[in-house]
Amino acid sequence: MKIEAKTPDEYVSKLPEDRQEAISKLREIFKKNLPEGFLETMSYNMIGYVVPHSMYPPGYHSDPALPLPFINLASQKNYIAIYHSCLYADPELLNWFQKAYEEASDYKLDMGKSCIRFKKPDRIPYELIAELAQKVTPEQWIEQYEKNVKP
Repeated sequence: MKIEAKTPDEYVSKLPEDRQEAISKLREIFKKNLPEGFLETMSYNMIGYVVPHSMYPPGYHSDPALPLPFINLASQKNYIAIYHSCLYADPELLNWFQKAYEEASDYKLDMGKSCIRFKKPDRIPYELIAELAQKVTPEQWIEQYEKNVKP
């Protein structure tokens, strides 16, 4: 489900009503819990939380004109997705999240390399997502990113 929007607020306004509440709640969680330095923006037609060029001038290796992506939030056709780049880059963080998810939810984790999928908005473990958001600073993400990206 591709949503054309110039701002995160416009993105949310174009969602089906049942998705607006969950996406809005996740946005608030990220705004309140992400360490200082991340910036909310639109990124890849999704709501994105990025390391701005002012903090990381090289930008994203695939397109240096773009800021370094960290988390994206999207309403896809069959699920709500959180794309957390550091889960893919940091096995220790991934292991922590997988174990914490088992404890926080009665439902099986539906996850790809960096994509956490929630088919039912009422099953999102919001407190766990808040805790995950607090785990990595922009500086730590830059360090992890540079370790994993081959020039």
